Amino acid sequence: FKMCPGRVLCKLPCSGEKEVDLAVQSAKAAFKVWSQMSGMERCRVMLEAAKIIREQRDEIATMETINNGKSIFEARVDIDISWQCLEYYAGLAGSLAGEHIQLPGGCFGYTRREPLGVCVGIGAWNYPFQIACWKAGPALACGNAMVFKPSPFTPISVVRLAEIFTEAGVPKGLFNVVQGGATTGQFLCHHPDVAKISFTGSVPTGTKIMEMAAKGIKPVTLELGGKSPLIIFSDCSLDNAVNGALMANFLTQGEVCCNGTRVFVERKILDTFTKEVVKRTQKIKIGDPLLEDTRMGALINQPHLNRVQGFIKQAKEQGAEVLCGGDLYVPDDPKLKNGYYMRPCVLGNCKDDMTCVKEEIFGPVMSILPFDTEEEVLERANATKYGLAGGVFTRDIQKAHRVVAALKAGMCFINNYNASPVELPFGGYKSSGFGRENGRAAIEYYSQLKTVCVEMGDVESVF
Repeated sequence: FKMCPGRVLCKLPCSGEKEVDLAVQSAKAAFKVWSQMSGMERCRVMLEAAKIIREQRDEIATMETINNGKSIFEARVDIDISWQCLEYYAGLAGSLAGEHIQLPGGCFGYTRREPLGVCVGIGAWNYPFQIACWKAGPALACGNAMVFKPSPFTPISVVRLAEIFTEAGVPKGLFNVVQGGATTGQFLCHHPDVAKISFTGSVPTGTKIMEMAAKGIKPVTLELGGKSPLIIFSDCSLDNAVNGALMANFLTQGEVCCNGTRVFVERKILDTFTKEVVKRTQKIKIGDPLLEDTRMGALINQPHLNRVQGFIKQAKEQGAEVLCGGDLYVPDDPKLKNGYYMRPCVLGNCKDDMTCVKEEIFGPVMSILPFDTEEEVLERANATKYGLAGGVFTRDIQKAHRVVAALKAGMCFINNYNASPVELPFGGYKSSGFGRENGRAAIEYYSQLKTVCVEMGDVESVF
């Protein structure tokens, strides 16, 4: 593999209506086999897939770095989370069960947890391989098949995942990949044999997918955007809070939906915190993402880089102060000159009504806002249409739990940020979507309950 910034890696044909139907029919046939296997049988196959990913970690991570532009250091973490996800759901596959309910007169009822059928996964370009595993893990554990459409900006690594599932022994066609943009997605959402849709991406696209799914009464899981608050109290461990703020803003070049991009800092420590954040941000190593010491690679493409730059320009026009970064970065290496690089940006003098504070930038841009009281900052933190994540840094553990209880967000962090253990459910409130990925909670969204009532005697008719 070689880095080719700004150049075409390969070309893949878009899947049209015919190809989408072939993928769904193939998955439907595989579902008949897979759904009849025991949970333990499915467990063994999924463990084998996790083993292959673990053994090929470095190769897949390199592919993902070239696919997306993130640092190889981060890509390896993504791949580790991916195989851990499959291991976790493999472990749950053998334990999925209904319950027995005793009824009066010796009668009883029971429930069965059954798969849905062919599920559709539509992924985003910031975590291509990991998102595919997050969706495939619970879907396959429950006995479903999946047709997955990656973002057209990052189509490569998910194909490798499909190959790995085949190598591991899933029935042919159980995990299919189709390529394309919005039109391909529409064919998937409207297909009559699709039972469920799970989407990760923007709010406008999520809205359209929900509308399309409604026409077929298909359940959806939506993991959408965010403009999450990160609250830094004066009694925090400053060094830890600075680390948290960097983790909450600059992973994957800031292209992370749950990033804590509204950094509220208690006024007592505003200057000290800001100075340290700026100093640390300026030291972030930008460049070739395949180098071990690189910590920030290139943004996904030119239009997105232009969009992020536009947000920074507008922020300055509205009175924000660029404390560092925000400008384009040209690496010394001539082979990287066409890459979509920029320096990570910290904005000061921010106000709640500024566009940079209200809208999701999806780039390496941190907005710092001062606050004075807990009550005030909670009201401001919740004053958004989004509700994906939130974080708090404080040594006062009672205050920490009080604050996260008041935050209207689905994923909250105390004295850390952007941790992604597969054991914990992930998802949002409000316009950030609904449904959950990861944890036992995801099982609820990839299965359905059947209730069986057993009468032990003759039917007592009222007629």
